[in-house]
Amino acid sequence: MARGPVTIADDEWGVPHIRASSIPDAYFGQGYVVARDRLFQIDLQMRRDLGRLAEAFGARFVPHDHAARLLLYRGDVAAELAGLPADVVACARAYVDGINARIAELEADPSLLPPEYGVLKLRPLRWDIADLVRIRSGDMGGVTDEIRRARLAALGLLDLDALVAPLAGDWTPQLPEGLDPAAISQADLGILGETEGPLPWTDASFAGYDPVEDRLDREAHGSNAWTISAARSATGRPILANDPHLGIGGFSPRHLAHLTAPGFDVIGAGSPGMPGIMQGHTDYYAFGRTNSHIDQEDLYVLELDPNDPETYRHQGQWKRFARTSEAIRVKDADDVAVTLRHAEHGPVLLHDPSRLRATALASVSLRPGANMTFAIIALNLARNWDELAKAARLHVAPTNLHYADVDGNIGWRLLGHVPVRPRHDGLLPVPGDGGYDWQGIVPTEQMPMLLNPEQGWFASANQFNLPPQWSSAKGMTSFTWNAPYRYDRIAQALGEAGSHSLSDSVALQHDDLSLPALALLPLLPKGLNGMAAKAAAMLRDWDARLGADSAPAALFEMLWIELGKACLAAIVPDTARDLVTSIDPRPMLALLTRPDERLGAEPEAARDALLASALDRAWEAAVETFGADPALWRWGDAHRVVLRHPLSGWPGIDGGLPAIEGGRSGGDAFTVMARGYVAARDYHVSHGASFLMVCDVGDWDKSVVLFLPGQSIDPRSPHYRDGYATWLAGQARPFPFGREAVDAHIRHMTELHP
Repeated sequence: MARGPVTIADDEWGVPHIRASSIPDAYFGQGYVVARDRLFQIDLQMRRDLGRLAEAFGARFVPHDHAARLLLYRGDVAAELAGLPADVVACARAYVDGINARIAELEADPSLLPPEYGVLKLRPLRWDIADLVRIRSGDMGGVTDEIRRARLAALGLLDLDALVAPLAGDWTPQLPEGLDPAAISQADLGILGETEGPLPWTDASFAGYDPVEDRLDREAHGSNAWTISAARSATGRPILANDPHLGIGGFSPRHLAHLTAPGFDVIGAGSPGMPGIMQGHTDYYAFGRTNSHIDQEDLYVLELDPNDPETYRHQGQWKRFARTSEAIRVKDADDVAVTLRHAEHGPVLLHDPSRLRATALASVSLRPGANMTFAIIALNLARNWDELAKAARLHVAPTNLHYADVDGNIGWRLLGHVPVRPRHDGLLPVPGDGGYDWQGIVPTEQMPMLLNPEQGWFASANQFNLPPQWSSAKGMTSFTWNAPYRYDRIAQALGEAGSHSLSDSVALQHDDLSLPALALLPLLPKGLNGMAAKAAAMLRDWDARLGADSAPAALFEMLWIELGKACLAAIVPDTARDLVTSIDPRPMLALLTRPDERLGAEPEAARDALLASALDRAWEAAVETFGADPALWRWGDAHRVVLRHPLSGWPGIDGGLPAIEGGRSGGDAFTVMARGYVAARDYHVSHGASFLMVCDVGDWDKSVVLFLPGQSIDPRSPHYRDGYATWLAGQARPFPFGREAVDAHIRHMTELHP
């Protein structure tokens, strides 16, 4: 239990207000309540990260365990902990102890275990701080883009990659000297290619799975944030708003908590299993975050020694792979032995002696010191703007950090580790002979920042936002960035004359105006016939808002899908169809707005014919999806918010852990109210903001929050889905912070004693 007494005061919404006599004990309380509310969620993620799924779920998970173990940190764990600030480590240890304290309670009384454990006949894993060092929370999927570009380059069609992923500054990818693009294939992904896609819980797990659609959906996970100065605010104080866009459809990716101790007071949302608060505020400042873009991985192609394929050429000599052998335990089967290899660059994904070829993954997340799991604690412990700058050194993941304090300061920092590539741009695989090795990372102190801008506000929505003087001097952190439509709409709203209120921010978080639709509607041709004429007539009278009860919105989404297919069919040659299977809205709208020779000798006529055909097919798709009467079409009837257990379909899970469903939504991936979907599967909301906050900086009790679906994932809890209806309605609720305001909402008290 805790080193000192800890009080957990749960309010009417299930938010735990943790009161402790020391800061580490407050993190103990956070670990305890996360395990209380989300034990199976964090346990399942821990099993996945450590490569321990097969022992619980069977042989089909062996490749996934193999991949997970390959991507664990293999350096000196003790040295990593010794290199971290002592107060950060103390809080992390306490968090782990808090999780284990709750697990100990459940072991003493198994009847209290979450229902999954009885169905699956499992017991939760105990936690160890060493695992927080070994598990590196990085996105290891960026090398798939490198392989696509190399394969296009081999066809002489690298320019087509701009359809899939437009590059900032109209950059042209540079083919690295010594790379044979014709030798690159999907096989170079090795074990990562074998484990692409959802976990194989059942035989139906891959139903509706499309790797391209899945990648696009993951890349669309972003966030909105804006910070408004006191001079532009109706409150006379700064406002900070944030709504992180993560997966929607399974467990909620955020858990709310309030941690207090002498000299420490922080409230907000954390990631279950990661200690600390990621978005929220202290008693002095508010902080929010959106994903930024840093290219943090590279694929290296290695040449093996024909006389000894356990060695590879690097810096003019043959170097031996570091090798370890591990046994993967398998439920109801023998252990499976796997060999893990590591090169100077990182883990070896492919080892093919028959072709004297191997590939290795370089990732900033696997470098010594890349302990992102501890970074959030460091940010929470920082007391002001300057201390945040020091804490940022630990922050590996690419992030726009928003800041606003009670003294009226507002600021932005770009956080994340940027690899230094002296000889290449990171857009294609590179030879692993040493000529393209990274030369460290960009010092945190050199990363761009902004404090108290003259215009009185700033925003980020995953758009390209590097300051010109920084990017020209240092080079790009990344060449690929999200389409700017959400940011552009936010900038429109914040740039309007007058002051901005808290309710204005809540409304903007739910704004469903589609800028792509506004760009497309003037292009609809005249003189159409049949279904195309009906479709064009409906859309011309539309306000371009993607409301849940809108018929034109339903039709527009069908049209958007059909236009993507039509544009690809018109301009991508057969030889590249398997590589260019999606089109970004920026080049698509550019092609339709300014048709060129890619559409033929008469591009404008070809554009109009393409639009007419797409309108025709969109009408057919709308009839099939929404029914024969267009007066009854409603976008929300298809665009539903359905939350299912990740093991849905596993025997015994669905009956005891029912889906939360019935809700209808507007929006899509390009509206400020980001509600994306995977068309290859269905139109259900697949990502968006399950947590939204608007902070009144300095009068904290007036801050508001929205949360989906509830604090607990246990259907026996009153907080399993109590936020679902209000989230759908966009009805923000209070987010009390001061002791008196909090106490007015407390419904349950728990005392933890040493």
